[in-house]
Amino acid sequence: MAGSCSGNCSSCSQKCGDEEKKLQATLGKIKKKIVVMSGKGGVGKSTVAVNLASALALAGFKVGLLDVDIHGPSVPQMLNLQNTGVMMDGDLILPQEIGSLKVVSLGFMIDDPDGAIIWRGPMKIGVIKQFLSEVAWGELDYLVIDSPPGTGDEPLTVCQLLNDAEAVIVTTPQQVAANDVAKSLNFCKQINMKVLGLVENMSGFVCPHCNEVVEIFPGNAGEELAEKFGVELLAKIPLDPAVAHGGDAGTPFIQRFAKTVPGRIFNDMVEKLFGVSDGLSTF
Repeated sequence: MAGSCSGNCSSCSQKCGDEEKKLQATLGKIKKKIVVMSGKGGVGKSTVAVNLASALALAGFKVGLLDVDIHGPSVPQMLNLQNTGVMMDGDLILPQEIGSLKVVSLGFMIDDPDGAIIWRGPMKIGVIKQFLSEVAWGELDYLVIDSPPGTGDEPLTVCQLLNDAEAVIVTTPQQVAANDVAKSLNFCKQINMKVLGLVENMSGFVCPHCNEVVEIFPGNAGEELAEKFGVELLAKIPLDPAVAHGGDAGTPFIQRFAKTVPGRIFNDMVEKLFGVSDGLSTF
């Protein structure tokens, strides 16, 4: 992990630079930081991150959602925030706001949604630092970070800058996912990052006729990884067309489809983690 900073620059023998001062000033107003990550792509990290942030906002908390998936930002689509552009207040970027949810994504700054972001590590690291220190987040109860797959520049930068952040790791049932997700769990272990737990996404399929969950993918990655690494399996979320529809329509399923099987399971997980009930239905 990166070296810790008390935030009291006047007593620091090394003297923090302006960038460090801005970062510490911003982070000092954020009570809890949660990084949603996975070693495997396509497991539903963005779905989990968007709905986790939305559930907390629906419960009345002040929440930020930061999309650091530089090469494939999905958050704007999932919250119907495409083509919104970026507003500035002096030197600070203003997040897009949906009620008490503040959102920042590189996707807000891209004119061509099909354009490729071809950046090397230093540029990506610089953008992530800017998103943390030069955004008008204000006071937040939670900052949820949607991280790209793997253990490369983006998640490493976030975790080093947010040295008190905690992780939610997402997998799917298959062994091929477990192999890669294990790397994320080892990543957290090596940098001394607390893991709140695992989410097994796409865990079965909700039958549209009987509403029962039918297993369709082989494997039991969530339980196996939880046992191997000594972390909690927070939830097994089944496939449901409502989840996909919500993402495509720009409406979090936790808001519009809270009474579906995935909605109830997700709400139970959020309540278990944060003591949050699903009593609210709008931002």
